This record gives sequence, structure tokens and C-alpha cells, in this order.
Amino acid sequence: MVKRLWPFLVASAVSLIPFTVFGMYLVPIAAAADGNVAEIGGLRGLGGLAALVVGFSVAPLIDRLAREVVAAGGLALLGISALLGAIGNVFALAAFCLLIGASTSILAPSIGAAAADRFGTPAAAGRAATLVSATTSAMAMLAAPLLAVPGIVWGWRGNLIAAAVVSLVLSAAFFWRGRGRTAPLRAGGAPRMSYLATYRELGRIPGAVPLLIIAMLRTAAFMGYLAYLAAFYDQRFDLEPGWFALVWSLSGGSFFLGNLLSGRFLAVERPWIGPERMLLVGLGVALVSVSAFYFSPTIPLTLLLTALMGASHATVAACVTTLLVRRSGELRGSALSVNAAGMSLGTFLGAALGGLGLGLGGYPGTALTFAVITLVAVLCALRVRR
Repeated sequence: MVKRLWPFLVASAVSLIPFTVFGMYLVPIAAAADGNVAEIGGLRGLGGLAALVVGFSVAPLIDRLAREVVAAGGLALLGISALLGAIGNVFALAAFCLLIGASTSILAPSIGAAAADRFGTPAAAGRAATLVSATTSAMAMLAAPLLAVPGIVWGWRGNLIAAAVVSLVLSAAFFWRGRGRTAPLRAGGAPRMSYLATYRELGRIPGAVPLLIIAMLRTAAFMGYLAYLAAFYDQRFDLEPGWFALVWSLSGGSFFLGNLLSGRFLAVERPWIGPERMLLVGLGVALVSVSAFYFSPTIPLTLLLTALMGASHATVAACVTTLLVRRSGELRGSALSVNAAGMSLGTFLGAALGGLGLGLGGYPGTALTFAVITLVAVLCALRVRR
């Protein structure tokens, strides 16, 4: 499967590099832009807003063009955004964040749908899509150490320019590969649906609405938890940044393995537990983990809960992707686009609601906030039938 999908896996990995550079080198980037870290770092919110707006806006269009052509457009935007980021002033960085959000909201669903289209059976199609998402989660864990060495040689601007070159080369390759191709045909040669009809059809897919809500809520709970993870370990266990890097690797590694292995398991013909039930189990483990995490008295137990959080949320993500791909059929590109936009919204909702809970009730308030969000996702999972 990797042999057949490697171009999409490479594109998935490259999509994370520009924002990773922005996060890694935020202090020197802020200094170059004559701003403070909080102001420049806050520009990342523009990326989330752009991903939300563009993701919902272009969702019905993704299934109307050849997947490779759509992916080429996303990679071109990614390359242009990296070049703008290398300029380094405030306006260029704002445009960088906006275009990064827009490009990833186009690129992620198009390559996920393209990977799924390469295989005929629903199980293999779902596995292909989860393999793309597993690659993304692996790159999220590995990007920082991989970029550190070249960053020593040519700095953050060099990393962004290199990312731009790779993105634009990939864009040209995807466009060349997709030229002359058409979008996947509808079953029975039926005519293409209108823009609004696509959303109506998405709403009629069994379980699609609760699955999309689960994806948004799961992302809100997990990304909100990650937003305050370093602060919690510092306050509770006085963990220095160097040691916390190992905690972050534990979280990222458990998420990657959970996503990879659960996606592989769901691809077998007759798994002993179906994706609907695994979805419920994963959310149940996530609910117990986040409820206990902020009250854990020892660091070994806290580390165990950190790993469980990563693995359980990765399992839920794999189940949602698998079910959407299997049930959406020819609309899988649109479904994955709406899913990505919802997760972008969840990322910022989670950080905001977690901060509200922390401000009002300390870490117990944060625990209650994320537990309630996860509980609502559990209730939605009960509505996802086989």
C-alpha cells in the first residue's frame, strides 16, 4: 500500500513543515518582525479561521475535479505561503498563516480521498485514508528534530524556502500526473450534484452528522489538552522544557501508533470489533483518561494517562476517517473536507474552552471542561449505527 501511495504520503508529510518551522523558531521570527512572541504567535489563529472557511466553502468542489489537480493547488498555496513567511514582516506572516490554513484545508482531504480511490474495497479504502493521516501524525512528532539540523546551517528562513521549493516541485508533479484526468464518476453515470445538493447528500449519509460532530469535539478535547500540557507538567511536577520534550514525544508517539495500528486493524475483512464499537470504546478510554489526568498524584501514572490519551484519540480519529470513507462513497472528498474544517474549528474551541475552565476553576475546571466535551462525543457515538 505504501508503494502505491508514496506520493500522497510525501505530500502529507510536507504539509506540516511550514507551520512547524513557525512554531520552532517563533522567538527569532518575532524578533525579525519587530513584534513580541504573543502577538506573532497569535497570528496562527488566522490559519484556523482560513481552514474553517475554505474547508467548508470548497468541500462540494473537491469531488468535481481530479484529486491530483486539487492536491496540486493545495501544494502550490503551501509553497507560496512558505515564501511569504520567509520575508518575515508582520503582514507577510499574517498572509503566511492565512494561506497555510487555506492550503491544508484543500490538501488534506484531496490526498486522503485520492488514496482511498486507489483501492476498490471499503476496508482497503478506509485503510488507505488512515495511512495518510498516520503519516501526518508521524510527521507532527518527527518534524521538529528533522528540521533542527538544517536549521543550524541556514536558519528558519532557509527551512521555509526549502519547504517552498519542495512544495512547488510536488505541485508541478501532481498537476502533471492529474492533467487530463476527470473527477471520479458518479455511480450509474448520474449527473453531478449542485453545490447545495452536495451538502444535502452529505447530511443523508448514515451517521455522517454525528461522525463529523465527534471529530470536532474529539479535536477540541485533545488539542485543548495539549495546549496546556506543558504548563500542567511544569506546575505539578516542576518538569523542565528538556524533560518535557520526552513527554511530548510520548504523546506524539502514542498517537501515531494508535492511529496506524487501529487503521490497520479496521482494514481486515472481519475484525472482531467493528469501527462503530471501537469508536465508542476509544471515546470511553479518552473520557476516563482526561478525567483522571489532572488529578494524578505521581508522574508515572500521569505519563501512562498521557499515552492513553494519545492512543485513544488516535483510535477515534481512525474510526471516524474509516467510517466516513466507507459510507461516503463518491462524496468522500467532500466529507473529508468538512471533517477537516470541523477539526480546525475544534482546535481553537478546545484551547479557548480549556483556558476558560482553567481561569474559572484551575486544573479541575479544565478537567471538567474536557470531560464534558468528550462525554458529548460519547453520546454522539451512540447514534452511529452499523
